[in-house]
Amino acid sequence: MPGPRVIIVGAGPAGLMAAETLARGGARVVVHERMPSPARRLLMAGRGGLNLTHSEGLSEMVARYGDRSGILSPLLEAFPPGALRDWAEGLGQETFVGTSGRVFPRALKASPLVRAWLARLAGLGVELRLRSAWSGWDGDGRPVFGTPGADGVPEAADALLLALGGASWPRLGADGGWTDLLAGAGAPPAPLRPANCGFVADFSPALSGRFAGAPLKAVELRFGDISVRGEVLITSRGLEGGAVYALSAPLREAIARQGGAVLEIDLRPDQPAASLAKRIARQDRKASLSNRLRKAVALPPAAIALMREAGPLPPDPLGLAGRIKAVRIPLASTAGLDRAISTAGGVRFEDLDAGLQLLARPGVWIAGEMLDWEAPTGGYLLQAVFATGVHAARDILARTA
Repeated sequence: MPGPRVIIVGAGPAGLMAAETLARGGARVVVHERMPSPARRLLMAGRGGLNLTHSEGLSEMVARYGDRSGILSPLLEAFPPGALRDWAEGLGQETFVGTSGRVFPRALKASPLVRAWLARLAGLGVELRLRSAWSGWDGDGRPVFGTPGADGVPEAADALLLALGGASWPRLGADGGWTDLLAGAGAPPAPLRPANCGFVADFSPALSGRFAGAPLKAVELRFGDISVRGEVLITSRGLEGGAVYALSAPLREAIARQGGAVLEIDLRPDQPAASLAKRIARQDRKASLSNRLRKAVALPPAAIALMREAGPLPPDPLGLAGRIKAVRIPLASTAGLDRAISTAGGVRFEDLDAGLQLLARPGVWIAGEMLDWEAPTGGYLLQAVFATGVHAARDILARTA
């Protein structure tokens, strides 16, 4: 007896992992993807090394998902980092743990993994239909698919799984266009917002024009009672970089509440202010402030320019040391959803059952970044995307067997 026929919308990591899980469980799987090729965002992420997951303990990892930790915990326990690494290595892609604890394929790119994965899916009988866009349901509740400029065609299936991504990579296919369709189906998503994003600051032309693209390495960022160490990148509009992304959620929410937020940057987090002041005091007072700072504490020109953005530089060593330890930068807004690494908001877990099936539309499951959760970079994003794809697929198999 043939297995259930399952349609998946979206050929990203969540959709393809669900397709593999379903096909291995005996389902007949068709994956629709509106772009001309699959896994485009995964391939783009692979240009930076493809950070698959993280090596820290599961309890520490679960905590990275904030107020969604309780919901995602059983999904991550059922498909933990070790299972993801085993899966990648089963595709011939050996993994390793970097110095930061992040896990990467030895090839440090996504293309070999994606090629092997697509070959495996084809061998399992998964059908991939490209340039096929989902446009909702017909009057009989069947999903409708079509190409641009053509009438949609309904398709019957025992289950439909939506894995359309968020809205932070529109040119790669994730544009959030599904929100109105789900709102019409009785499950209005939480507003989509940028996550792991940069921020806009009202920088002077002297800073943005000269130092856009300049990194500030080994700094500490503080906002409220949260501090993060890492790298910051000055842009033509404001600030980006790993340390900024790690604070993006509280900064974003503060800006939404108050219309702005002030980020504090410690340019020399390992050196006390008193020690910095002594070093500055030993410099020739006839030299310019910039030269004194460069020679005393090895501050690069971009860091000194950023200090000036916070106001005129204090003339005394202790005041200069205080500025080095706390450069206050007002932030006006996020840099925009289309420039963010990932998306917050999406389908609310309150609108789903434990298997990620829509309560308002039985027979429809949701996986991946469409769901209302967020996490920092470091492997946590892909780990949860894969885990939700596996979880939804297992639930479909259990209900359609």
